[in-house]
Amino acid sequence: MTEEEQKILETVSEVPETDPVKEDVEQAVLTKLQEVLATHDDAAVKAVVDEVHPVDLAIALEDIEDNDILYLSTLLSSETLADILEQAEENLQNHVMQILDVSRIIQIFHYMSKDDIVDILGELPANRRKEIVNLMKFGDRQTIRNLLGYDEHSAGGIMTTEYITVRSTLTVSQALEKVKEIAPKTEEINTIYVLNEKKQLVGTISIRDLLVAKNYDIIKDVMEDNVVSTEPETDQEEVARLVSKYDLHVIPVVNKRKGMLGIITVDDIIDVIEEENTEDMLKLGGVSKEESIDSSFAESVKMRLPWLTINLLTAFLAAATVSLFEGTIAQVVALAAAMPIVAGMGGNAGTQTLAIVVRGIALGDVKLGDNKLKIFKELMVGCADGAATGVIAAIVLYFMYDNLYLSLIIFIAMIANLMIAGFFGFVVPVVLKTMKMDPAVASSIFITTATDVFGFFVFLGLAQACLPYLLK
Repeated sequence: MTEEEQKILETVSEVPETDPVKEDVEQAVLTKLQEVLATHDDAAVKAVVDEVHPVDLAIALEDIEDNDILYLSTLLSSETLADILEQAEENLQNHVMQILDVSRIIQIFHYMSKDDIVDILGELPANRRKEIVNLMKFGDRQTIRNLLGYDEHSAGGIMTTEYITVRSTLTVSQALEKVKEIAPKTEEINTIYVLNEKKQLVGTISIRDLLVAKNYDIIKDVMEDNVVSTEPETDQEEVARLVSKYDLHVIPVVNKRKGMLGIITVDDIIDVIEEENTEDMLKLGGVSKEESIDSSFAESVKMRLPWLTINLLTAFLAAATVSLFEGTIAQVVALAAAMPIVAGMGGNAGTQTLAIVVRGIALGDVKLGDNKLKIFKELMVGCADGAATGVIAAIVLYFMYDNLYLSLIIFIAMIANLMIAGFFGFVVPVVLKTMKMDPAVASSIFITTATDVFGFFVFLGLAQACLPYLLK
């Protein structure tokens, strides 16, 4: 290794692996990669690539010019490129698929699992996808086409067909021989799937249990026959719940006749959990999951404006409620200062309940049946929180306006509005789920409207009833 290459590697290795500022690590990798790519020194480029994790390389490639990506593709092995592509974001994967030669892509796919290949192909234009699939081997081509036929957010859409099966009538020694034969070509070898004479999934056996069993034991006598599986049409979120519930690292996918179709590994489940959590978080804010910080001005406006418009329309309901009490507000100006307190606290409390309920629905903890006790609990929480915050608000307003009745009104209004927030925060997402709608999409708008309208009505209604006392 030359002195220059050694300096390059030392610089890369000096980047602390546990650096809390992730951007610094990514920038250091990008800088060094750009430096060596500029020299076109094959040995120096390989030296940097060998010392950098595929994830960091994938991030760095997002800022590399096309000619440098093509240069890297000629320099690196197909296996290395496969490792990098598997870690890359969709935009980079799609871009690489567009600029690389189809024959090179086929070589890279040879080192990738079928589910990762399907994920990449599923995002490509139809003509490019067809061009790539048609050049695959017949067996791979059929498998990929079958996988592409499933919804991308279903169990079939995220499963891989690389797994090991053995017949239940084999001996342990025969099964071990088959595992040795198939293992180099498959993604998952820790769990072996056992099929009967009808090729139905009847059990599993771990590689550890297979190794410790006696060679003459029959597989059906040492296998685990209590198998948790899923069907290909099952939503990926439900699959994630199954994996979490039963503490699995892999789950088989079977058809209605219990025929084995594929498996879903824990790394794919982690991706699903991250995707679903991000989607719910964005939807709670009225933002599309398709939008990112890098979205164009026009795309951001297009994705956000519809929900803001709906929010504006519902805000007129709150304004209409306030207009009913214009005369009361005109006589007691202090009410105008106190109204935002009631509305703001109600909205915040409703959002808290909404977040808990949406998460409960996602995890299967909140069913769509009888929830009377849960609703009652949210009402009582709202009452307690409303009383606590109401006391604080009442004391502050008393010192500001020296009016005991105004303090009493806001105390009662806070209790009422936070109970309303708890009720609607629970009921709205459950009702939307019952109607087959995503509870994370529109719940926050309805809940904010409910707390504003009812909060203003209670607060101003009490003020109007007590108007003579407020004017003293």
